[in-house]
Amino acid sequence: MVRLLPRSTRWRVALFAALASAFVLGLGSYWFVNSLMAGLQDSARALADDKVEAVTALLNSGVTPADVAKRLEKGGGYMISTERMNRCSTGRPDVPFEGRAQVYGPDCVIAMPYGLPDQEFRGLTTPDGHYFVDAAQSLDPVGLETVATAQRILWGGVPAAALVIGGVAWFAVRRSLRAVGGIRAEVDGVRAGDLGRRVPVPDSGDEITELAVTMNEMLARLDRSVRQQSRFTADASHELRTPLASLRTQLEVQLAHPDRLDWRRSCENAVLDVTRMEVLAADLLLLSKLDADQPAGTEPVALADLVAAHVAARLPHAGVEVGVDLEAVAVVRGHAGRLERVLRNLVDNAERHAKSRVTITLTASGGQSVLTVEDDGPGIPAGQRERVFDRFVRLDEDRAREDDGGSGLGLAIAAEIARTHGGTLRVAGSTSGARLELRLPLA
Repeated sequence: MVRLLPRSTRWRVALFAALASAFVLGLGSYWFVNSLMAGLQDSARALADDKVEAVTALLNSGVTPADVAKRLEKGGGYMISTERMNRCSTGRPDVPFEGRAQVYGPDCVIAMPYGLPDQEFRGLTTPDGHYFVDAAQSLDPVGLETVATAQRILWGGVPAAALVIGGVAWFAVRRSLRAVGGIRAEVDGVRAGDLGRRVPVPDSGDEITELAVTMNEMLARLDRSVRQQSRFTADASHELRTPLASLRTQLEVQLAHPDRLDWRRSCENAVLDVTRMEVLAADLLLLSKLDADQPAGTEPVALADLVAAHVAARLPHAGVEVGVDLEAVAVVRGHAGRLERVLRNLVDNAERHAKSRVTITLTASGGQSVLTVEDDGPGIPAGQRERVFDRFVRLDEDRAREDDGGSGLGLAIAAEIARTHGGTLRVAGSTSGARLELRLPLA
């Protein structure tokens, strides 16, 4: 396929700038020359009008056409005849008058100069209808020369100006794209293991600067995402390795000493390890869906009913009482299963750290539903309130990895579900214990 335009942005911009300027300057020049010529023509018509009125006035006063040339002070440049536009061109003049008047007959007179190509003509019939007077006025020669000079200048000046404008556009775009070239070269050198590199930011303060800043922000996001993904993969591998190692050890011991072990108890332990891996795999799958923003079916969900149903179906935790305070009938739009998962994760987290009581409160404020889960445990240090929503994070690091403290994904999943529902999950201030607050927009 034949390309009509050059590939280079510099040349394309220069070409369009030159063509556009040539078009605009050409139209302006055409208007300017025509305006000058129209001015000359209007002046000549005005003088011709004065002349035709003077000749007509003489004829109306009884002066014969042959005597008009003697009486008219304005000189020549008119025709008097009995017929409209009859220039008396046939025959020889009977009597030559003083000046340039020539008499072709008693009712036909032409005073030169008349009939030249650079004249403007104005005609008028006398009131009695007997004579037709046609006056001619030559265009101002100085004005004609001015118009001709302007035409010559513009014929050469418009193309030259268009070329200059195209050249200026070429150099301006070249200077701007020099920074783009630096950005492209730097981005081209970025690799998966070297996302810490940043593109140079020019100090021009224009769109190129905004592009460089945006590119650096994108590289920073990619760097964080890759680092997060690497940590996520390492933590997931570590979490899966523990139950796998336990399961393998039990199977190897059973095979090595089949007559010494309690097979039933060993199978029960193996089922616990498999269950733990199954729960972890389900959590990882859910997180991957949330990260990919895969849509889930939405419907109106009454949070008060959701909380009541969850508490009613929840198995009691040893020594911990779950209280409910539903102050509002809040209806949100979302996925009921995922919202129930958020509530379950928050209550599970609160029960693990509570001393004796967990309180669930539901209110509405400012067009949002506010679901609060609070426990009377040790609370969350102020410096760790953002970190608790990271994946595989457990603040009590001194406990064994294989206990029932969870994998550290509960709050991370809850925060991601809140985000996909247009809400937020945060650790609110509390005088005692931890207070987690879920805000969702009301339907």
